[in-house]
Amino acid sequence: MSRSYDCADDARRKEGIADAASAVRRGELVVLPTDTVYGIGTDAFNPGAVAGLLKAKGRGRDMPPPVLVGSVRAAQALVEDFGRHGRDLVDEFWPGPLTVVCAATPSLSWDLGDTKGTVAVRMPLQPVALDLLKEVGPTAVSSANVHGQPPATTAEDAAGQLGESVAVYLDGGPCESDIPSTIVDLTYAVPRLLRAGGIPIERLREVCGTVLGEPKRRAPRDSGAGSDSPEPESEDPGAAAENGDAAGNGDAPRDGAAAADPSRE
Repeated sequence: MSRSYDCADDARRKEGIADAASAVRRGELVVLPTDTVYGIGTDAFNPGAVAGLLKAKGRGRDMPPPVLVGSVRAAQALVEDFGRHGRDLVDEFWPGPLTVVCAATPSLSWDLGDTKGTVAVRMPLQPVALDLLKEVGPTAVSSANVHGQPPATTAEDAAGQLGESVAVYLDGGPCESDIPSTIVDLTYAVPRLLRAGGIPIERLREVCGTVLGEPKRRAPRDSGAGSDSPEPESEDPGAAAENGDAAGNGDAPRDGAAAADPSRE
């Protein structure tokens, strides 16, 4: 049976993070608040757990989840290279609503899905999420909703969609915003915007100069967009790259990185 913890209460928060950490280590699923919307997460290095996450959401391997980290150092262990501008962007916008897509460290023993050798990484600006990430390390996290449904902005929303597939719900209260993270592809010589989000492209350019692309913004929640539209909460590599391709953002990534499938909670 799923367990829920009100993280506004210090004692319950501590108990909940401990329970969630144990669940992640067992390969179970947890729901956690982030600085965008609620996420569903599990051990990034447990292929069976990642497969369970995708199944709970109704997604396939062609839409692998991004990875959330609790520190820049943890992210550095996951990526082969931040690229010429990546470290400047991370230093400026982490923790916060910036997801970077990089070439993954080849020696990592994991299977997030059809990533084409890339990984999408983010450090969220949310204390409950950071406490959990610092306990368990890099965690595969996607938006806490069933594919095609609205993103969860409360723990109750997430539970209504995901139910007993999740072992632990960490209730951090309503999300302040449902604006997704900005996604930038760093597998190119020049950073490439895959999805507009919480950080405007103008701010990115202030940090690293040229940033290619101006992808279409997501449709409003009440616009009646069909199921073929990119999910508004999607932070996954596949969805991000689809958005980038639809915007016509230039050439293929270096070294065969995931143009069709590279990684919002």
